[in-house]
Amino acid sequence: MSASAMQIADVEIPDQLKASGSDLVLNGAGIRDKMFLDLYVAGLYLQSKGLTADQVLNADQPMALRLHIISGLITAEKMVNATNEGFELSTGGNTAAIKPEIEKFINVFREEIKEGDIFDLVYVPGEGVTVTKNGVKKDTVKGVEFKKAMFGIWLSDNPVHDGLKAELLGS
Repeated sequence: MSASAMQIADVEIPDQLKASGSDLVLNGAGIRDKMFLDLYVAGLYLQSKGLTADQVLNADQPMALRLHIISGLITAEKMVNATNEGFELSTGGNTAAIKPEIEKFINVFREEIKEGDIFDLVYVPGEGVTVTKNGVKKDTVKGVEFKKAMFGIWLSDNPVHDGLKAELLGS
């Protein structure tokens, strides 16, 4: 990681991340809020800036999403429920084909979550999405279809938050 590119809600957003030897640059960042409560700061990292949501979702290249938890109201149970809801939205309810992958991914969020936790969701072609929590690898979920659905939580035509989607895309 290098210097901070920006600061959002007292969270320093680095301008670069490394993913299996690839240097990723910050494309955009913003806050996920719900009912006037700020929940987390998210940053999208790509090999190059300026891709559309569809280009990001369909690209089979390294990319990452970093989530900084900024609310003590986020619990493991709420994160599991919100993630399940995000997959439903992202896939238009068609989760059957990637159900085992979704369950494996969601298991990472079943342990205690507290304000200040940082989750990195890093996709590397041929490896899958590796989830780390506070720098500790928790699991890797294989499959490009899973990757599309996971990034689709924030970037699909039906994202969890339209404003955050725009911020992640730098628009």
